[in-house]
Amino acid sequence: MATERDPSDLLATLDRTEYEERALERLLELGRTTAPDLSEATGIPKARIYGVLDELADAGYIKVIPGRPKQYQPKPPATILDRAVENRRQSYESYRAEIESVREEFLETLGPLYERASEDISPTEELFHVVDVGDPSEAETRSLYRGAAERVDVLTKSFEYLESVEPTVADAIDRGRDLRVLFLDPSLLSAENAAVQERTVARLREEYPDVAVRFSATRLPWRGTIADPSMAYDSGRAVLLVEEEEIPLHKRQAAVTENPSFVAGLERYFQLTWEYDTLAADPYS
Repeated sequence: MATERDPSDLLATLDRTEYEERALERLLELGRTTAPDLSEATGIPKARIYGVLDELADAGYIKVIPGRPKQYQPKPPATILDRAVENRRQSYESYRAEIESVREEFLETLGPLYERASEDISPTEELFHVVDVGDPSEAETRSLYRGAAERVDVLTKSFEYLESVEPTVADAIDRGRDLRVLFLDPSLLSAENAAVQERTVARLREEYPDVAVRFSATRLPWRGTIADPSMAYDSGRAVLLVEEEEIPLHKRQAAVTENPSFVAGLERYFQLTWEYDTLAADPYS
């Protein structure tokens, strides 16, 4: 039987203040109460309790019931989660509008500074830059999915990071972007990685049946994600990681490139492997 999580841990995902989380948790337990009673039940000072309840009401998490005295009632947990998402969406839209309002001035003022400073950038720096493997590389990968206009190709051992990029993967598929995933032959993986791969493949086939999946018959020198490659060398972005088994993953770095020629070369390797060096039989069929 799974261990139940502490309610306060779950409420922390709403990203509210400590007092707001404490008040909301107690309201969910009580159902309806007054501000003075809630202050006494939670230990929140009476001088603060009304402000805390106003914030929760403004967020759409509780109802204010008129009367003398007023009473406060929580909304259903599902509604609270929906409002949390909507609040974040509205915050994002406001931020986006603020950014767009200064875009022209921002570019006109800072663009020339960047251009002058970029005159001394070496060819290697223009080819790619590096980020740490983990959260930074996964953030870059999510950016590829969000910006993809046509397709994304993935070369991976077991796609163990699917969960961290899945929202952007699902969005790309919903927007009609083609997605191909080239896995490594499970016989070349450790037992742990092979188990992860099997679960990931099953999940892709069940939840994302339009994703094309194949398995490389030989070891691969790199893995990564390629978005919108062009053999005309005029578009494309990629994140790649060179295989260095002797170096722990947390010490590795991933290369990020928007160089169209470099991306085209990566895509050519992917395509040749996809067509001519994959397993004849599906290992999970």
